Amino acid sequence: MPELPEVETTRRGIEPHLSGQHILSVSVRQTQLRWPIPAEIIRLKNQLVISVGRRAKYLLVELPKGWIIIHLGMSGTIRVLPEKLPAGKHDHVDLHLSSGKVLRYTDPRRFGCWLWTINAPANHKLLANLGPEPLTTNFSAEYLFRQSRGKNTLVKPWLMDNKVVVGVGNIYASESLFRAGISPKRRAKSLTPDECKKIVISVKKVLELAIKNGGTTISDFLSAEGKPGYFAQKLKVYDRVGEPCQKCGNPVQKLTQAQRSTFFCAHCQR
Repeated sequence: MPELPEVETTRRGIEPHLSGQHILSVSVRQTQLRWPIPAEIIRLKNQLVISVGRRAKYLLVELPKGWIIIHLGMSGTIRVLPEKLPAGKHDHVDLHLSSGKVLRYTDPRRFGCWLWTINAPANHKLLANLGPEPLTTNFSAEYLFRQSRGKNTLVKPWLMDNKVVVGVGNIYASESLFRAGISPKRRAKSLTPDECKKIVISVKKVLELAIKNGGTTISDFLSAEGKPGYFAQKLKVYDRVGEPCQKCGNPVQKLTQAQRSTFFCAHCQR
């Protein structure tokens, strides 16, 4: 599933092609994604794109009369292509741009969504109760320690909770805890202020490095330019069960937490 680095990579890829351009028209080949695509999007014509933003894993395309909210779901990708390139089976939405190019949304599983709002996206029901962005000062050691008090949840699923902090998906939670030296078997309430500081620093470093490398491609993700994310080549523990830890040489271990695979080094993470 595309996480924050993949969505931010997509945003940075499409923003130069959208901002300042007009959406001349929209072609929708499949209206039923996770939710039906609203008529307000289907009927868009000659609309100036003011900006392309992001909140958590949602892309926010600002137009004069509202915003398009896009989520990539499990397997969605967005690319900027020549207008003449024929659409494939899973190419569900095209935005025809005044530049002569097309922004194309592809989603084989159709778990993504395209929604419309005339109000500030921050107030939309999908975004209103989200935690802070991890790469901002709002996500601090002091904040994380306060959030951890009394929480009996295992630290990795807790870190993946979008109400605690957005965008720290399964891959990035495993990688951040490894770099912070914190065992995923710990409970959130057991964390000290110093350990919360280590986690915050690690989360920021991991996400920044992932964005720099165009995200992580394990199976489906491609950038707006059609390129895979290269952060997979820099993973320390994720999907490396049985391989020697890059710090101590002991084998990387795997366990299941909250129905997700967790990778860690039992020697380095306490």
